[in-house]
Amino acid sequence: QPVESGGGLVQAGGSLKLSCAASRSAFYSMGWYRQAPGNQREMVAEIFGGRATRYADSVKGRFTISRDNAKNSAVLQMDSLKPEDTAVYYCYVKWGAFGRAYWGQGTQVTVSP
Repeated sequence: QPVESGGGLVQAGGSLKLSCAASRSAFYSMGWYRQAPGNQREMVAEIFGGRATRYADSVKGRFTISRDNAKNSAVLQMDSLKPEDTAVYYCYVKWGAFGRAYWGQGTQVTVSP
């Protein structure tokens, strides 16, 4: 199970950083999903072994995901935050294209107007 850190409360336009650490190296993909009350969980950003990335349209240009292979971790830098970014953010990691996803405990991100 990956270990998450970061999150918190920030005003609109501010920044926050999330980190996710995996228990071992060479992961296939790592990323974040989020879930707001009453909504389904949605993909936010993910990064793959070759460092390819994928973002939700709603966060493109504002969020940046990166990986640190030495630390078996990934970081999500969130800038220009909006109130609609408020949600619980869940990190996941996979060690194979068809392997199961392991989820973190979730961290709350709250953006005030």
